[in-house]
Amino acid sequence: MPELTAWDSFYVIAGSAAGALIGLQFVVMTLLADSPTLPNPLAGAAFGSPTVVHFSAVLLMAALLRVPWTGLWEPALVLGALGVAGMVYAGVVARRMATQGAYRPDPEDWLFHVLFPLLAYGLLAVSGAEMLSHLEGAQFGLGTAALLLLFGGIHNAWDAVAYHVFVVKRNARKPPE
Repeated sequence: MPELTAWDSFYVIAGSAAGALIGLQFVVMTLLADSPTLPNPLAGAAFGSPTVVHFSAVLLMAALLRVPWTGLWEPALVLGALGVAGMVYAGVVARRMATQGAYRPDPEDWLFHVLFPLLAYGLLAVSGAEMLSHLEGAQFGLGTAALLLLFGGIHNAWDAVAYHVFVVKRNARKPPE
């Protein structure tokens, strides 16, 4: 579809990055599996799983925008629905963060795990709805949503690794007092 071709390279880059980062997140989780922490599935669901979900959403967006649609209403509908589903998921993540007991989230956690994804998915929903009437602006909105999810996921993955390396492992090595 010629209306979407100007953004081809952007989505090839964003989709490739998201796919590679999903793989890297699995490698990190495998390496952290031996970490001496108490098992807490709610903490993993609150802090680990959303990163993979956000990277997957970017990969899905990139794939959807490369599909040879016959019109704009199909991708508008699917991307808008993805945005709404992501907003619901951001609410689920917020609930999980509030109820897990392994770690007390600080303001930065709420910003990167809830607010930025909520903003990105909201922008995705609005941009999907706007594709039919304001395609150029909608494409910038879609691109911004993809980058928010991508960079937020990078931050969250780094934060998880840093927490395990600098806090959990250090505490595990300390002799009991």
